[in-house]
Amino acid sequence: MAQVAVVFHSGYGHTKAQAEAVARGAASVKGTEVALIPVGDAEARAAELDRADAIVFGAPTYMGSVSAAFKGFMEATSKGWMARAWQDKLAAGFTNSASQNGDKHNTLVELATFALQHGMIWIGLGLLPGNNHSKGSVEDLNRLGGSIGALAQSNADQGLEGMKASDLKTAEHLGARVATLAATLRATRQLAA
Repeated sequence: MAQVAVVFHSGYGHTKAQAEAVARGAASVKGTEVALIPVGDAEARAAELDRADAIVFGAPTYMGSVSAAFKGFMEATSKGWMARAWQDKLAAGFTNSASQNGDKHNTLVELATFALQHGMIWIGLGLLPGNNHSKGSVEDLNRLGGSIGALAQSNADQGLEGMKASDLKTAEHLGARVATLAATLRATRQLAA
């Protein structure tokens, strides 16, 4: 059974909704066990992260970077980094901000760099950009055109009701993609053992 952990920080609930969508997508892959872990619980649930075949990281984009709470989680993993605890695990990421762009790409690069420093294997979104031609719409998967991870945009003056369904479906796609690859990797490792 492949194990996928989704570790995230959410300041206003939007990134949590995105994390739940990633988890739904991962859980849709038969034989996948999913752990949804807020960064505040990550230290107490470190064994789940260490056991996972894949870890999907999620943080809101604040001022063109991950949130301070997520950065604190990143820095707290230094002992695991030294021990190579996450070496060769799969990794992916997602982020949300109020702006269409909001420098979200910067946040995903930061998450990818963090994963790669841990020796992980980064998994991109694997979708063509949506909403970029005359027949496109904001309902397209990957409407914000990311490749490195799942992007979402939510208006600063709205709660969860303002989130686009297509952004959550894009996050579900990412979760399913990671879980499928995690199951393949686990099966390959078991055959090699």
